[in-house]
Amino acid sequence: MGFPDTRFNVNLSILFTELPLLERPAAARAAGFTAVELWWPWVDAPVPEQAELDALRDALNDAGTRLVGLNFYAGQLPGPDRGALSIPGEESARFRANVPVAVEFARSLGCASFNALYGNCVEGVDPAEQDRLALENLAFAARAVAEADGTLLIEALNAPESPHCPIVSAPKAIEVVDTVNAATGLDNARFLMDLYHLSMNGEDLDEVIDRYTPKTAHVQIADNPGRGAPGTGDLDLAGLLDRLAKAGYDGWTGLEYKPGDRPSAETFGWLPADRRGARF
Repeated sequence: MGFPDTRFNVNLSILFTELPLLERPAAARAAGFTAVELWWPWVDAPVPEQAELDALRDALNDAGTRLVGLNFYAGQLPGPDRGALSIPGEESARFRANVPVAVEFARSLGCASFNALYGNCVEGVDPAEQDRLALENLAFAARAVAEADGTLLIEALNAPESPHCPIVSAPKAIEVVDTVNAATGLDNARFLMDLYHLSMNGEDLDEVIDRYTPKTAHVQIADNPGRGAPGTGDLDLAGLLDRLAKAGYDGWTGLEYKPGDRPSAETFGWLPADRRGARF
């Protein structure tokens, strides 16, 4: 697998998690990567202490790694939650409190891509009410992101692993993208195309790429089955990424796979060392 035309980044919330958070950027850099992304690192703190934000910023800068993607607060992730923005009450408020903090933190590192996970359906709450709340919060986030010349990402998860999440197909995610853009008039919402999640849904990945690449601003990969490194499952990831490139995609591709029982640094043998450092 050569992947000569792909710009990779490492997701430090699923890889290198055998290390403390502040040690992960240096570990990624030692493995040859210069670009990283993160889920919101403080699952219990949508608004962490400034010292914690400063320490992570310093760790990224000192390692020579650039942050290219950041999730907004999404509850317990990994864990039972799949987002916060559609959850009435405290979780919705926590999401809104997080938005300006996340935008300012990312902007200070040159990052302009923000993933807003929708959230699970809540028992006893009308799904239409959750959708109205979600649109309100997504529009709020899109406007905040616009002030940083950024992009709001909408991701489709997979139904087998996230049975309570309503965004579990590419067409549904695209519907949300279009609804947010229509509501704000900003046209800064885009699709996050996670090939692992879409393959778990049984979607035709070639068709998804052909139809939705123009509305895609970020890609994530893991092999399937197993959510491991490329080559551990059955997906033709080299072919899929080549198809994306031919369809015009030139953005980041996040490595969002599980390392298994090995240290993360030992899971990159599929990718030649000279392909790891990103072109900015």
